[in-house]
Amino acid sequence: MITNSKKTEYLALNSIGEDPEKHSNSMDSKNYLLKLYRFIFDNIYNWMVVVDKDGYILMINKNYCEFIGIKQEEAIGKHVTEVIENTRMHIVVKTGHKEIGDVQEIKGNQMIADRIPIYQEGEIVGAVGTVIFKNLVEFDVYVKNILKMEKQLEFYKKELKKALGSEYTFENIVGTSERLMESKILARKVAGTKSNILLLGESGTGKELFAHAIHNASPRAEYPLIKINCGAIPSELLESELFGYEEGAFTGAKKGGKPGKFELANKSTIFLDEIGDLPLNMQVKILRVIQEREIERIGAVKSQKVDVRIIAATNKNLEEMIENKEFREDLYYRLNVINIRIPPLRERTGDIPLLTHHLIKKLSSELNCHVTEVSGAAIEALSKYNWPGNIRELANVLERAINLIEKEATVMLEHLPYHIRKEVLQEGSVNIVTKNKLSGSLKDIFEDIEKRAIEQYLKETEGNKYQTAKLLGISRTNLYEKIKKYQLEMLIK
Repeated sequence: MITNSKKTEYLALNSIGEDPEKHSNSMDSKNYLLKLYRFIFDNIYNWMVVVDKDGYILMINKNYCEFIGIKQEEAIGKHVTEVIENTRMHIVVKTGHKEIGDVQEIKGNQMIADRIPIYQEGEIVGAVGTVIFKNLVEFDVYVKNILKMEKQLEFYKKELKKALGSEYTFENIVGTSERLMESKILARKVAGTKSNILLLGESGTGKELFAHAIHNASPRAEYPLIKINCGAIPSELLESELFGYEEGAFTGAKKGGKPGKFELANKSTIFLDEIGDLPLNMQVKILRVIQEREIERIGAVKSQKVDVRIIAATNKNLEEMIENKEFREDLYYRLNVINIRIPPLRERTGDIPLLTHHLIKKLSSELNCHVTEVSGAAIEALSKYNWPGNIRELANVLERAINLIEKEATVMLEHLPYHIRKEVLQEGSVNIVTKNKLSGSLKDIFEDIEKRAIEQYLKETEGNKYQTAKLLGISRTNLYEKIKKYQLEMLIK
């Protein structure tokens, strides 16, 4: 049986690639270990010196001696002040205070050294000194490498947030209407707390954007926002998605198990979208997470603590659902600690021009198109529409318009769907029709109205084709064709 001391010797011998059987009977393990320590001491990258309590050198490694220009055997036994320039080792053994990161000049080089006193049974018996940077250039390189790694870490953190869709902040919530500003102010105010938040609003109003902004303004922002749509996952899979499972918990379970969304959101925030679609059996489990601050994987024998903030969102009337026994009242009050209502677009029509230009810029970049403007007529039509689909519908309409644009870089009235522009067209037709009596076939009437409209705007703009096209909500190419058709060339510049 190998003794512990013999095992230590074997490990030490193996560590430098020698045969343990060859040395076990011929070398005392303590002597060998002493040689091993001396080998490490002499060949370590940092320069080192050890002094006794009076400041005399006990040990100094070869690399240090080579730099100073003295042999090891000559340095050992001498007082440290005779060997090392500007040393403070003899002071450290007197004061007993360690000195970390001190700048010391040796042979014209600015070095950074550590000096640490050595205690035995409460008394100072010496000190060890280490030159950790041999010059300030080396230190500067080290600092730059650290800063570079910190930047890389920050970059990867940001990329992870983007990959998980949590890069948005309050600056990304566009609009200045009173209703929206009330919601933003409240959201900013509660972002720094741990309280659960319930976001209420119609589909497409930007509930998820608010969730991102609240999370990124919170102390939990360094961790990614974890999202789950409660209405998009089949009820039989929802429990494993939320709480995870252990290996072998059911047929098809992954080897090693799988963490659930709540586990992934530990120390972070979980966004439960469409909370109104959560089945009643899952509502009970969510309630337990909130009350006990713990979760249990499927197939697990014990639960685990989690620190999770919940932001829930719904477009449903939860109070009605409670009356109909479709949503638990106790869960509602646990989630509804802070209630933020996000207004629909029809209640903030003053924000439509701002939103339109913001979305045009964003969509143009995504679609690799050069679209910079929206005509006045198009903005008017967008502002008068009711927007049952809210901002999501607005974005879809603008994306369609960008795809219809040919040469011009402006979204015109004609690029919008008829159900959006019809009100503006009807108003324009009434204004022109009421000026003169109409006659002829329906085709003749339409052409007469079109001609009068073009003529009127050309006169108002003093023949400016660009402004006229903008007022009419058509492209300049289309305007040129109509001017030629109605022989109105004399009115243009």
